[in-house]
Amino acid sequence: MIKKLIVMGLLCSISASFHAQKALNINLSSKKDTEVSPIVKEKVEEYATKINTIIQEEKKLMEEELVVLQARNLDKADFDREKAQIADRYSEKMDKRIEALGFDLDDVIQKQVRYSLLNTDVTSKEELKEKLLKKFRPSRSFTGYFSYGIMTLTNSSPDNELDKNIGYANNLEFGLKLNYQLSRTSPWAITSGLGFSWRTVRADNNMMFIRNANQGVALAQYSENLEKSKLRTGYIMVPLGVQYNFSKLKNAGMDIQYRSYYTGFKIGANVYGGVKMSTNNIVKGIDGETRDRGNYQVNPFVYGAQITFSYNSFSLFVKKDFSNFFKDSYFKNDKALIFGLAIGLD
Repeated sequence: MIKKLIVMGLLCSISASFHAQKALNINLSSKKDTEVSPIVKEKVEEYATKINTIIQEEKKLMEEELVVLQARNLDKADFDREKAQIADRYSEKMDKRIEALGFDLDDVIQKQVRYSLLNTDVTSKEELKEKLLKKFRPSRSFTGYFSYGIMTLTNSSPDNELDKNIGYANNLEFGLKLNYQLSRTSPWAITSGLGFSWRTVRADNNMMFIRNANQGVALAQYSENLEKSKLRTGYIMVPLGVQYNFSKLKNAGMDIQYRSYYTGFKIGANVYGGVKMSTNNIVKGIDGETRDRGNYQVNPFVYGAQITFSYNSFSLFVKKDFSNFFKDSYFKNDKALIFGLAIGLD
């Protein structure tokens, strides 16, 4: 009985906290704030009212007996003993009357759990199953991402002028990722999306990128020390691939199972293609900083493959271009290889 009263008190306090401020939210398909079920609230308040009535009635009768007891002018030891006997008798009587109310705590808890999950007081199994199927449907959505990677240029030919003078290179990217889980329980998903990538190659040893007389690209020595010498190219990127999720199946009830798409360990592989937006040659020396958005023969199209290892929203990836970084024969066979970290905005 005491256990039931404690749980009932907790339910009442939860109800009060929800009315005071809605600080607890459970994201559901309906996007509604989770509250105490109206049915649960009504049952708990009705039960609490009945208990209060019983307590007040028995308390009044007990106080009347204590007045009679006090009028007998017993010594303290006898008075305390008989007072304790009266209290025990009324406590037992109240316990029996409360138990006779037949409050089904398990049923109330089940109703609240159901409401917390689905924001509904549905009672039929068919309707409940329909709600569960809707809530735990396959994940098919767009989510944001941000990634940063360290880039190097690789080739199978002898080192060219760029290979000998390349400095730190990097790739910065952000965009939207399409997540298409094949089924509610499937570990497989198709991934795609749209990203914006900025690839920056820095020249070292006081070298800078220039356009020669034939409108080609080359490296030239600067007469003084360079503070900055980098060639930055922006691309619009489109990936297409698959992802495998190692998270375990979960049971939603009513024999409905599902696999969480966004949590756990995942491995993904994809191919990608990109179209160049612009190239910016940034040089800063003793004469100040200059920026030139001219044609530096950077490849207008890129394509390659990527493998990704993810845990929850964090990913490590390796990306390899199959296309040359520069077009035609400029710095021939140099291809981008990128190691990086991505953060998903799920």
